[in-house]
Amino acid sequence: MTKSKVISTDDILATLCHSVTGVLSSASGNSISYSAMVQKITRTCMRPDIGCFVLFDGGFTGLVITNFTSQAAMEIYHDYMRSMGMPEDEIAHSHLSDDVSNVLGELMNQIVGDFTSKVREQLHTSITQNQPKMMAINKQVQISVDTTMDRPQARRVTFTTSKQNIFYLELAMDKTEFIKLHDFDIVEAIDPDDIIENEAKHKAEKQKAADDAAKASDLDDDFMAELGL
Repeated sequence: MTKSKVISTDDILATLCHSVTGVLSSASGNSISYSAMVQKITRTCMRPDIGCFVLFDGGFTGLVITNFTSQAAMEIYHDYMRSMGMPEDEIAHSHLSDDVSNVLGELMNQIVGDFTSKVREQLHTSITQNQPKMMAINKQVQISVDTTMDRPQARRVTFTTSKQNIFYLELAMDKTEFIKLHDFDIVEAIDPDDIIENEAKHKAEKQKAADDAAKASDLDDDFMAELGL
């Protein structure tokens, strides 16, 4: 008899961490990494300088919080805005700016969207989330899920930017296990941006081939003209 594979809360946390590093690394153009050591905590809190929280529900219920130091927030914000081609005079230089909170909130929305997609693909269940709430704060704020959890678990993971600035992710959810009864193929979601990029690349390659052929034909014509043919 084949032994069933069990997906635990910590496996779900690892999936969330992969979404964080994947989205932020892509958005900033720099490497974002997370610690292999995870802290068990007893409560989840938003902490200075910028905090964000997202609630999710469905196949399982939980809460995700990200806490950025001002240095980490500004590094990610600046890298993202510059990668988008924004001129320096239109980029905010204070973590208290609304633009910084809006950009980080949008990135958090992309992170949770990527996470829910992975959950659907890998665990064959569905979760929904609310709009991320991002804000600059100067004191610790405790946040909990407004539902009764039979066996609540909370974890904190440390993330590091390319310039060694630190931010944290906290996850609170009921202790849960997904048991894989039989093998199945994981169908990865199709990214529309990848389709557009591949199509543009294909068109560019076809155009280059046509241009090269035209140049070769022109050279042949010039050579024949020189021979008087």
